[in-house]
Amino acid sequence: MTAVKEFASTLSRETKWHGNHNENSNQVILKAGALSMIYENGNLRRISIGKHEIIRMIYPAVRDPLWLTIPPVISEEEIITHRDSFIIRYLCTYEFNDIYFRARTKIEGFSDNSLIFSYDGEALNTFEKNRIGFCILHPIEECSGKDCKITHADGKKETLKFPEWISSHQPFFDIKSMNWSIEGQNCIFDFFGEIFETEDQRNWTDASYKTYCTPLHLPKPVKLGKGDRVSQIVNLKIEGTLAPEAVNDSLITITSDQNHSTNFPALGIGQSTRSQPLTGAEISILKDLHFDHYRVELYLFDSSWKKKAESASDESEMLGYKLEFVLFFDHNSEDQCSDFISWLDYKQIKPGIITILHKTFEATPDMLIETVAPYLKKTFPDVLIGAGTNSNFTQLNRNKPTSNQIDYICYSIHPQEHASDNITLVENLKGQQYTVESARQFSNGKCIRISPVNIQRRFNSNIENYEAHTENTFPYQIDSRLMSLFGALWTLGSFKYLAEAGSDGVTYFETVGERGIMQGDFDSRWPDEFPSVKKMLFPVCSAFKYLLSNKHFKVIKCESSNPLK
Repeated sequence: MTAVKEFASTLSRETKWHGNHNENSNQVILKAGALSMIYENGNLRRISIGKHEIIRMIYPAVRDPLWLTIPPVISEEEIITHRDSFIIRYLCTYEFNDIYFRARTKIEGFSDNSLIFSYDGEALNTFEKNRIGFCILHPIEECSGKDCKITHADGKKETLKFPEWISSHQPFFDIKSMNWSIEGQNCIFDFFGEIFETEDQRNWTDASYKTYCTPLHLPKPVKLGKGDRVSQIVNLKIEGTLAPEAVNDSLITITSDQNHSTNFPALGIGQSTRSQPLTGAEISILKDLHFDHYRVELYLFDSSWKKKAESASDESEMLGYKLEFVLFFDHNSEDQCSDFISWLDYKQIKPGIITILHKTFEATPDMLIETVAPYLKKTFPDVLIGAGTNSNFTQLNRNKPTSNQIDYICYSIHPQEHASDNITLVENLKGQQYTVESARQFSNGKCIRISPVNIQRRFNSNIENYEAHTENTFPYQIDSRLMSLFGALWTLGSFKYLAEAGSDGVTYFETVGERGIMQGDFDSRWPDEFPSVKKMLFPVCSAFKYLLSNKHFKVIKCESSNPLK
């Protein structure tokens, strides 16, 4: 009778959903033995045992020849859950430009603490791709510095480590299987259908290592013909004494460390990319915020740079902010540097900060630093001179400047290199801290400045080093979340991690417009995509008003008992 009751109870716990995917669909909490996890939009997130996170995320991805991630459309979704197991099936369709790919996907969770994630896909026309397949995200805190046993395609095995500091290149290659431990739990991943490798996603401020398919050394893009199939399986098995600790999600403790404090970093704001200069009313509001510097990019290889520089100089003087000049040189760097210095002297403009960058190099080459930095230092002995990259931390990490002619190294940050959903943007905030800590390992005591921080990507650093401005169509650099409460809170999270890590300066966003901290005196140019109106102050403006009114204080490190929640 007991067995019959247990069987009946199991049936009553079964839940089944049918329907199409939508962006507002609820998360589903799943169990596979002692494992707990979240299913959302075709992906598994936060696979954990008690309070210990095993995997941050497993998801299938399609990336085009420019490394753009193609969002899927999920249909025919079916979710069947039991007390300690589940089955999920859905159809996933990717359609963008020439790409047209569809995959039948199945996720199974078993009571023996294992998962199988599989799909079988077909190209519905001929197209080129850089990647199609599974990606597995490993959490940093639980994996950093730990041994990982790798089984290669030929059966050979070796023991390596998840890197502590951000690895500029892949720490693991040619993976058929990987095995590591988290708090006594043995985690085993087996891969079928393609060879995988692992990269350190902290290079792009993602708080994870990523194991993915299609090794990067292989020629790309790869052409798929209509009817070509792609099939893969990933299998996760957890072994060990699985006694998950009870987690009280309703109680979150914030702990501050009075013995760990840092100086408040210099905070700056960028010049607006809209065509109109700042108005008197806009100047009045911005001046009251008391930013430390005003960032302007100058393409010294373009004859129009002086007009932009003069406009920025006038605005910075009215704001009372010192100028942060970001200078882009090409092969005529000596002449361009001389022209820049002469023009500043003629206009009697004194810069506060100068960053040296190159038009075609991902990060400033030492040769350029050695050419122009001595002239700049001689002319402006009290001005900070730096170099680095206009792109992600990865470009700096792979091309570290060694010149002693600079005072600081710099790089930019945006959170959407790989994913754009709110949850991922929040999960990855701590990734910004890791970049500062790793930069300090090769900075040779130089200051570390981040310029700029944006919520959206400014340009595709896989193919270019600076952005081309456009006024005619809705620019991909704009993200309407910047005008929302989410945008303000994301900014505060960014500041928390960059400040606690000891960054010396950070430049955020722009002054006004659809990439600014307020709309300003002109209506939105794209009201459908960015529904603001003139005079509108965004919540992020209030966030900066609070921060900057307290910049004479120290920043005290604080930690949450459940940061992901």
